[in-house]
Amino acid sequence: MNRPSPAETTAAADRILDTARTFAVVGASAKAHRPSHGVMRTLLDHGYEVVPVTPNATEIHGRTAYPRLADVPDDVTVDVVDVFRRSAFVGAHVDEAIAIGAKAVWMQLGVIDEAAAQRARDAGLEVVMDRCPAIELRRRGRQG
Repeated sequence: MNRPSPAETTAAADRILDTARTFAVVGASAKAHRPSHGVMRTLLDHGYEVVPVTPNATEIHGRTAYPRLADVPDDVTVDVVDVFRRSAFVGAHVDEAIAIGAKAVWMQLGVIDEAAAQRARDAGLEVVMDRCPAIELRRRGRQG
């Protein structure tokens, strides 16, 4: 399958933002200057729940952090796995997202793995690649 058009990616982003409640942020950082930190704050400010996933912190934004997606408790429903890792690491996180029953995978700006994206789509997950949910939320705020 060819990479979705920008319009198709925007539509997928909108569907995710309209239906998701909980984002697991893989590559989360407790450091305020890191992009993942700001994106988590933006998601929280827009009413989403956030589960930080990083081996480098135990808590971020008052939320318990977990070393791996597999360590997130079973009673926590993760709708979206938002990946803040280099493209070389995305495949493993997509496979984890499929394994935990996530409904979508979101790869941040500059994070691209076509094969992993296709595996996610083949497993029935929505996929957004090379976009940022904070930017998409701002775009939506300017609409209407």
